[in-house]
Amino acid sequence: MGKKEVNQTQSVKNSIIEWVKVFGLAIVLAFVITLFIKPTLVSGDSMLPTLHENDYLIINKIGYKIGEPKNGDVIVFKSDLEKNDGTTKDLVKRIIGVAGDKVVIKDGKVYLNDKLLDETYLSEGMDTTGDVDIVVPEGKLFVLGDNREVSLDSRYEQVGLVDVNDVEGKVLVRLYPFNDISLIKWFI
Repeated sequence: MGKKEVNQTQSVKNSIIEWVKVFGLAIVLAFVITLFIKPTLVSGDSMLPTLHENDYLIINKIGYKIGEPKNGDVIVFKSDLEKNDGTTKDLVKRIIGVAGDKVVIKDGKVYLNDKLLDETYLSEGMDTTGDVDIVVPEGKLFVLGDNREVSLDSRYEQVGLVDVNDVEGKVLVRLYPFNDISLIKWFI
């Protein structure tokens, strides 16, 4: 084998090793990223006008492992509701009350700890139906969708209070559609 052929063989080996390194690094990086964030697709209109059908969201999975959920956070959580294929749905809602908070819904208005919430994220004229008067127990969250007319949330038995352990994470960013990329704001 000539010197030129040895150099070509060595060059091919080096190229393969470099590609394996890059591919390995990409796999490790993807694994690390998925430990901290999760992509989620919005299905339905329960969070209008804040979020829309087919918005692609990035959620922070680790935030509540080191901190506590706060009123106003938009979260993704596991529910017992089933999709058509028999799997359970993840829901996107806004936290209205955390452990120890008194949540009252009366005459179309939401009160938190005896103060009327200024819910600037709702569409103008939006009322909150239902009669609720509850103190949120330890380890639970009271959540509502921003589109109260169609949202299945803590007002209804099918969802009820959300167990903190069922929270997948806090919504950080709307990534898609690209013309609507934005950080998700918290208002409470």
